[in-house]
Amino acid sequence: MMESRYDDSLAVKVCSIIADQFGVSPDRLTEKTRLRDDLRADRLDRLELMIAIEDRVTGVRIDDKVVDQLETIGDLMRVIESTRNGGMQARGATGAPGAR
Repeated sequence: MMESRYDDSLAVKVCSIIADQFGVSPDRLTEKTRLRDDLRADRLDRLELMIAIEDRVTGVRIDDKVVDQLETIGDLMRVIESTRNGGMQARGATGAPGAR
């Protein structure tokens, strides 16, 4: 399970969703796990992951444009927390690498 500076129940839920989507153990996932390189997630895989997260995590809506900016699970968690905390609506200003 991911060592977390995030809401523990949220981190558990998101890791569970990621593990289900990619057929990996949640114990293998960390904040630094790279979606493309470590999980071999292409753009369609990442879009499907965002849909699964939106379906299973209350209050989360992630714009499709943000998907390309997400490099790691940590990036994803920051976007999810920002949308749940009433911050930005995850429409490009993620703070993820490459988001300028």
